[in-house]
Amino acid sequence: MEKSRLSGDIALFLALTLGLSCIFYVPLVTLQPSPAFMPYVTGLMWSPAIAALLTVRFRRLDLASLGWGWGEHRWNLTAYLVPLGYAGLAYAAVWIFGLGGFADAENIKQARTFLGWNDAHPALVVIGYALLMATAGMAISLATALGEEIGWRGFLAPRVAKLAGFMPSVFIVAVIWGTWHMPLILLGGYNAKTEWWVAIPCFMVLVLGVSLIAAWLRLKSGSLWPAAILHASHNLFIQRVFTPLTGPRGEVTPYVIDEFGIAVPIAILIFAVWFWKRRAEVA
Repeated sequence: MEKSRLSGDIALFLALTLGLSCIFYVPLVTLQPSPAFMPYVTGLMWSPAIAALLTVRFRRLDLASLGWGWGEHRWNLTAYLVPLGYAGLAYAAVWIFGLGGFADAENIKQARTFLGWNDAHPALVVIGYALLMATAGMAISLATALGEEIGWRGFLAPRVAKLAGFMPSVFIVAVIWGTWHMPLILLGGYNAKTEWWVAIPCFMVLVLGVSLIAAWLRLKSGSLWPAAILHASHNLFIQRVFTPLTGPRGEVTPYVIDEFGIAVPIAILIFAVWFWKRRAEVA
């Protein structure tokens, strides 16, 4: 009876997520608006949250089961620092091996324009930009990442774990989560200018690693907030800090940086091993 109930909850959540997401997939894929125009993206990222809340309402579930409690501070801090760690490792390797350049003149120019610090020293621009992103930028990133995580880790991950066990649930949720991004990767230009046959494998490996870490933190803490912070920190440091501060070194650079190159997925898997070794703590 319990498994049947959980399966019904999950099926309704997935159906609602798909339906709501399509409202925003269509303009994102057909119109391909400017990346600076965020309402479509924000709406898409909040579709899983709305689907989760509607499922809770329609299925008469306990709203607290989504994990609203803040939990222990150490897991929230861990969630913030882990993406900084694996992104830092990946991009340091890219810079050291000359596959991309750190803070090239064009990167500094763009950061100066963003900050309005037109006459500042390059080192000050880099430090100021990174600090602003890591603080105020994190709040903005969390506002959108939370929408996904209320759905994926607040609602979906704990229920799939009850049905299938921890590690199988990690793979199941990763496949669902990764597939949800496919319209944008294949049709919406969300691929950092890499071919689909490079972008998709790299992205799916990345999603698997993040799915493992996020699910572990969700179940260990009993809270959705570490997963939301992890997701926000990941988006922030990769998309808003390290990638914008990395200049091209020939045609190879797009294939090693961002979410669609090989460096970040490899670094994530290295970090994910730590959580995998401690899977018994949440299984």
